[in-house]
Amino acid sequence: MGEKWFPTMPTFASPEEERQHRKQRLAAGFRLFAKFGFEEGVAGHITARDPIEPDTFWVNPFGVPFAHVRQSDLIRVNHSGEVVEGDYHVNEAAFAIHSQVHAARPDVIGAAHTHSTYGRALASLGATLVPITQDVTAFYNDHALFDDYTGVVTDIEEGKRIAHALGDNKAVILRNHGLLTVGETVDSAVWWFITMERSCQVQLVAKAAGAVVHIDPAMAQQTHDYVGTEVAGWFSFQPLWAKITREQPDLLD
Repeated sequence: MGEKWFPTMPTFASPEEERQHRKQRLAAGFRLFAKFGFEEGVAGHITARDPIEPDTFWVNPFGVPFAHVRQSDLIRVNHSGEVVEGDYHVNEAAFAIHSQVHAARPDVIGAAHTHSTYGRALASLGATLVPITQDVTAFYNDHALFDDYTGVVTDIEEGKRIAHALGDNKAVILRNHGLLTVGETVDSAVWWFITMERSCQVQLVAKAAGAVVHIDPAMAQQTHDYVGTEVAGWFSFQPLWAKITREQPDLLD
């Protein structure tokens, strides 16, 4: 029998090719967030660091439904909040938060934040995720709580505080606000958000039903080191990419 095919993280012949790849993944992320019901009016954003000018990032056009975003609609913003490429305005909160996260974490390529239902619910408790399922161990000792709320984030100083709370973790829960995830690829950042939102839902439902059983700390850490790696996050996104691009190929326009 021949060698079995297995997906591997892509390499690129040029920075322009890598830029296109990141923009396509970003557009797919918005379409997926729309399918999962993560929109709340005009709130929410996913960003991708630009590979050619790394002090700029791509983000969704303000006020365009996630379900309509195409890769050609994306705008590129510099760290002064100016749109340097594209025909739309930028969400002020997207700039204030994401510019500081990208500045503080050179390893971060993608970052995602929306006002998803269960993320907001857990955030309203000022709680963090506990190791009660295999999936949630991806965040074991790998997420933080930003334990403050000062209104809509429009000031980069508040963005700096959020970035500081995130630290070197893959996610942070913003109290009374929602979730923020990051990744070394756009793929992983989007996947971490999706699975984190589901983990919030499971925790809230389980605790409402009764006393939860925690995974042993050593086993939780061991499982994290298997399911919580960047490669695992990237790989988990690939079936979603395959489905959404077949269902909605116009996102690539």
